[in-house]
Amino acid sequence: MSVTEEHPLRPFLPENTRLLMLGSFPPARNRWCMDFFYPNFINDMWRIFGHIFFGDKLHFVDSEAKTFRREDIISFLNEKGIGLYDTACKVCRTKNTASDKDLEIVEATDLGSLLDSIPTCRAVITTGQKATDTFASYFGIKQPKVGEGVGFSALGRSLTIYRMPSSSRAYPMKIERKAEYYEKAFRQLGLI
Repeated sequence: MSVTEEHPLRPFLPENTRLLMLGSFPPARNRWCMDFFYPNFINDMWRIFGHIFFGDKLHFVDSEAKTFRREDIISFLNEKGIGLYDTACKVCRTKNTASDKDLEIVEATDLGSLLDSIPTCRAVITTGQKATDTFASYFGIKQPKVGEGVGFSALGRSLTIYRMPSSSRAYPMKIERKAEYYEKAFRQLGLI
C-alpha cells in the first residue's frame, strides 16, 4: 500500500540566495542522519561540497557520529547564498526506496512562486533526472546535458539552469568526478 508523503522541510532560502539547488524529494525519515537537505549519510552532496570548497570531502562529515555537520553546512550556505529545496512537495513511493525511479510526484512544487520569492537568484542547479524533468516541464524549457547549463527567461529575469549528476551513491560516478561538474557551475556563478 503506497502512502502520500508531504515534504518534511521548508525551503532553505538565504536572504541573498544567488543559486537555488533543487533535488526531487528527501528519502524516508528512517534514512536521515540529520534534519536538513541531503540527510542520508551515504548521499555524497556534502562530501562534494567539502571536496570543492575545502579540498576535503570530509569537511562537513562527522564520521564518528555518522552524520553531517548541519550547523556548519547552514552557515556556509548562508554565506554563499545557496538555497535548497525540491521539485516535489508531495510524493508516493511506489517501492520502499529513496530512488527517484520509485517516486511518483503527487504534487509538484510551485517553482514559479519559489523563484519569485528569491529575486536575487540567477541560477538553478537540478541534482538528478527527475528534478531536471520536473523543472524543465514546469518552465517549458530545453534540458541541458549533464554538467552543462542553459539560459532561459522567467519571471521577468534571465536565469540559467544547470543539470548536475545525482549525489546519490546509486548514480555510478566517483565523488571527485561529480565534484568536477559542480565545481564548473560554481565557478561560472562566481561562488568560488
